[in-house]
Amino acid sequence: MTYIVNDLCIKCKYQDCVEVCPVDCFYEGENMLVIHPDECIDCGVCEPECPAEAILPDTDPTAVAWVEFNREYSEKWPNITQIGDVPADADEWKGVEGKFEAHFSPKPGQGA
Repeated sequence: MTYIVNDLCIKCKYQDCVEVCPVDCFYEGENMLVIHPDECIDCGVCEPECPAEAILPDTDPTAVAWVEFNREYSEKWPNITQIGDVPADADEWKGVEGKFEAHFSPKPGQGA
C-alpha cells in the first residue's frame, strides 16, 4: 500500500503533509504535490494533515488511477522536505471540481 495525492491538491498545495512525512517522499509541481509510491512507507500521517483532503491510500477505489500519475511526476519534479509558499488563494480553490482539466501544470515547483 502507498498513499497518493489527487487533483484536489491542484491550486491549493497547502503542504501541511510535507511537514509530518518521516521519509520525505513528497515532490513539488508548479501547483500541486505528489507522493513517490516507492518511497512512501504507508504510515498515513500525511492523510489527516491535508486541508484539501487530496491524500488517499491506494486502496481507495478513486485512488487507483493516481498511483502511476504520482510515480511519473515524482520522478520529474523536485523533492520537497519543508513547507514552502502556499498559494494566497488556496482556500478559494479548496473543493473546486474539474481542476485537473483546467489547471494542472506539468512544470516542476521550486523544491526545498
